[in-house]
Amino acid sequence: MGRKQVLVQLDDDLIDRLDRLADKQGTSRSELLRRGAAAVLEASEHAEADLVLREAYRRLPQDPAIVSAASRLAALTTPEW
Repeated sequence: MGRKQVLVQLDDDLIDRLDRLADKQGTSRSELLRRGAAAVLEASEHAEADLVLREAYRRLPQDPAIVSAASRLAALTTPEW
């Protein structure tokens, strides 16, 4: 996968914290920033999917009989920890 170099401005404290974490994890500051960017994008995608699902249930609520049956089944099959 190709990469592009981008300019990102960070304050000194954030750079120091990233560098300490990178050293601790045996990786680079760039790798941490790539992971962070991927995590932000993934969280945004999950939030969007959650919103779409909630809107779908608002338009067409779950059948109460199905919810009740699923709850009973879950209670019967849940392992005892």
